[in-house]
Amino acid sequence: MKKIEATIQINKIGVASDAIHDMVGGFTILEGNGRGSGKRQSIRSERGTVTVTAEYNKVAIISTIVDDSKVEDVSNAIADAVFTGEEGDGIITISDIENVLNITSKKRNSEALWINL
Repeated sequence: MKKIEATIQINKIGVASDAIHDMVGGFTILEGNGRGSGKRQSIRSERGTVTVTAEYNKVAIISTIVDDSKVEDVSNAIADAVFTGEEGDGIITISDIENVLNITSKKRNSEALWINL
């Protein structure tokens, strides 16, 4: 099993979640601030007379756990959905997961990833 974490622009949450909705058992979206290669937003302050560059960009992290066989399909679906060709499109990390326990069903590992409630 693998954990896929995609750090993307905040305005791409909808297209990314639509792209993987039917591919994974579930996913988590966290919203926050990040600083990477993307251009930071300019903000007007003091009655619009001064422009300041934001220290951070608004980002979202989509996190899901999948079987090894789905890693390429899911990560490619996210990458294709959020791609603009501009710096700051995001980054996808993939890491190993040793064990999963679904608290409600008590199922473990691959069985814990798909829930029929």
